[in-house]
Amino acid sequence: MDKKDKLLTIGQFAAMHGINKKTLMWYDEIGLFKPAAINPENGYRCYSYHQSPVLETILLLRELDVSIKEIQHFMGKRSAGSLKALLEEKMAGLDMQITHLQAIRTLLCTHHQNMATLLAMDLSEICIIEKEERCLITVDIDENTSFEQEVELITTEAEKYHLGRLHKASYGSMIPVASLLNNSFDTYSNLFIEIPFLPYQDGLHITPGGKYLRAFHKGDWDRISERYEEILAYAKEHNLTLHGFSYEAGINENVIDRIEDYIIQIEIPILG
Repeated sequence: MDKKDKLLTIGQFAAMHGINKKTLMWYDEIGLFKPAAINPENGYRCYSYHQSPVLETILLLRELDVSIKEIQHFMGKRSAGSLKALLEEKMAGLDMQITHLQAIRTLLCTHHQNMATLLAMDLSEICIIEKEERCLITVDIDENTSFEQEVELITTEAEKYHLGRLHKASYGSMIPVASLLNNSFDTYSNLFIEIPFLPYQDGLHITPGGKYLRAFHKGDWDRISERYEEILAYAKEHNLTLHGFSYEAGINENVIDRIEDYIIQIEIPILG
């Protein structure tokens, strides 16, 4: 007699699959997974080694959060085609969860980097950094756009991309470099939303990859023009050509209570 034809006790079969024997008893009670035989002497449930693939399929589906009702329906019409369709559906759901978790991790990394920068930063420093190309969602604004309108614009745009919660993205504002060169330091042309792993599509703003000038400004917005004057002077001294837009983003909103402590990160692409 093949050893694989030998019947196993419920305890042995449960241990082989890493589950509690009460789970097997419940599966039997609801008709989902029956034992191969019942011992006539003591009424104990017995299982065959050949039932293992079926049980493992059930356990896999449970691990994928498939409901008992769905599994019962599947088991009643089990076939290669129905299992393939069910697994494809669940794989698609997993892919969405993975993408979501990757986006959350990217956002956490951004916050972590911001905190590391805060702890080590020299607010007076102006430096050159390397950045990768990014896709940004932008909305147009001008000097006549009120704060209430800005909030409405950002909220409406976020809804288009099914953002859900504001914490799932980072936000900022943009000023054309051409305006800065004309000593116009408050002509904001856009607000932007950066969503991790946002795929390219028509209508998105692409920030160029390459070198950027980075600086920081703390406190009153009325004095940010002074910081831009320092940035332009630095670029001139080092023969740097700035182009495109200046991208401003707050990096410490979640650790301050006073607007006087607010720190804006300024990043401007360098040509060449």
